[in-house]
Amino acid sequence: MVVAGLGPAGPELFTAATTAAVEGIARRRLRTLRHPAAAAVADATTFDDLYETAASLEDVYAGIVDVLVSEAGEYGEVLYLVPGSPLVAERTVELLRADMRVEVEVLPAVSFLDLTWARLGIDPVAAGVRLVDGQRFAVEAAGERGPLLVAQCDSRSVLSDVKLAADGDGAGAGDAVVVLHHLGLPDESVSTVAWADLDRAVEPDHLTTLYVPTLAAPVAGEVARFAVLVRTLRERCPWDREQTHQTLTRHLLEETYEVLEAIEDLDHADGVDHADGDGSGGDGEVDPFVHLEEELGDLLFQVVFHATLAAEEGAFTLADVARTVHDKLVGRHPHVFGTVTAESTGAVVRNWEQAKLAEKGRTSMMDGIAGDLPSLLYAHKVQRKAASIGLEPGGAAVAVTDALARAQASPGHSEIGRLLFAAVALARQADVDPEAALRGVSSVFRRRFEAMETLAAARELDLATLGPAAARELWEETEDER
Repeated sequence: MVVAGLGPAGPELFTAATTAAVEGIARRRLRTLRHPAAAAVADATTFDDLYETAASLEDVYAGIVDVLVSEAGEYGEVLYLVPGSPLVAERTVELLRADMRVEVEVLPAVSFLDLTWARLGIDPVAAGVRLVDGQRFAVEAAGERGPLLVAQCDSRSVLSDVKLAADGDGAGAGDAVVVLHHLGLPDESVSTVAWADLDRAVEPDHLTTLYVPTLAAPVAGEVARFAVLVRTLRERCPWDREQTHQTLTRHLLEETYEVLEAIEDLDHADGVDHADGDGSGGDGEVDPFVHLEEELGDLLFQVVFHATLAAEEGAFTLADVARTVHDKLVGRHPHVFGTVTAESTGAVVRNWEQAKLAEKGRTSMMDGIAGDLPSLLYAHKVQRKAASIGLEPGGAAVAVTDALARAQASPGHSEIGRLLFAAVALARQADVDPEAALRGVSSVFRRRFEAMETLAAARELDLATLGPAAARELWEETEDER
């Protein structure tokens, strides 16, 4: 098996050894016909069909190797030609050289790197440039600030991944990246593109490379690696492939409530050593912060999944989601990023509400409050909107007492509603989230009831026939569960 490179452009960059191999070996295989010099190799068959039928690129590469090994056994000598140099970013050659079934001779070739350094006018050794694969940018560039040469940027999704992996900080000086396109060909171009426009202003293909002089912050490998994982699940998992924005809503809601439950567990974190390597305390109790971390990860999966679906539809990407919320938060914090002064939390809220009105073009501050929110949260939001302009009900404790008396005298729909509304006002003035407060008290009640069930079972008592007085007495014994 002889492996040679087609060089980075036309056949004029063939080496003498490659030219001799093309002329002297009858059985010729091209990895792909998508190369400017491929047409110069007569009577060669390609593996382009594998790219159309295989489930993944790794399957493509493994399939190519199996065919080449088989043909080497059948024909005795096979010439395998790959784009560029066979020793630079060529996975199939890596696999062939590691395969014990075949003996491989590799002919050196001119690489796209040679043209890149010439066009950039830099010495890569002196500059300390690191070459990374755009398809695996998140992993290969993790922790790096640059300079980076990013190869195989053949689609806008790859450019979006690169931008996302840089954690929104973008390139350093000038916030720009150099795009090298079709080097060595008549339509060659070397241009500078703003980091924010990378996946919009560039029409990439298999002959596109990026040069990033420096990054404002190290590449955030974990977030981008996770985004890659979600896309992989979407491609290969039957369940994930069937999901839509609508079918995921139930899971999004469930994961949100599980995060809330994990936050409530933080109230019971006393005595747990967060430094334990196994995520538990000395007595084996699970660290509630480890639990919260896990649940936040599940919720993040839902966010990334929805962004992945939107990217498939050409609507937006995870990078767009991050950019949008970043810009929105900057715009709504003029006291942090602008010239507005806000000395109190109330002033911050007022600024926030006015900014939302201007952004959304709304006529009422109440616009945008979702009608299907849980009732306590809905009341909390309505009251908070009113309070942002100074309309704050006074004497909330008195209002609760008055509403309670009316509800006791006439326990109807309106009276109970006014009592709950007054309780929400009291919670707000005490800086307590009523939804979380009620959930917390309900969780305590549940734990006590479960403890009572355990106690009844130990005493062989039937709770269903115990009677109110005996049940109350048993309940009082679970005081420690509060």
